Amino acid sequence: MPSSASDESFDMDRAWTLHPQVAVRPESFGALLYHFGNRRLSFLKDRRLLAAVRLLGERSSATAACTSAGIGDDELTRYHHALATLATSHMIVQRTPDSQGGEA
Repeated sequence: MPSSASDESFDMDRAWTLHPQVAVRPESFGALLYHFGNRRLSFLKDRRLLAAVRLLGERSSATAACTSAGIGDDELTRYHHALATLATSHMIVQRTPDSQGGEA
């Protein structure tokens, strides 16, 4: 169950992708995400979250990206919250038909 307003507005069944102005820098702990447009920095301290974020542009939904990253159904609430936070800070955005990325 979502735990905040941003969680409620984040739809795991929609297609998402990294914002085009976001750079991903892998680190030993996970990764740094830097948004060149709004100058925000996010830390991903979970390698499966990093894998899910990288897969967003290639999968039909955030749920599909999480599943492909090895995230189980019983863990989706936690990852839903993390992805909702990334969407709120514009690190990830909903994918549109003209966005890059395929369906899987």
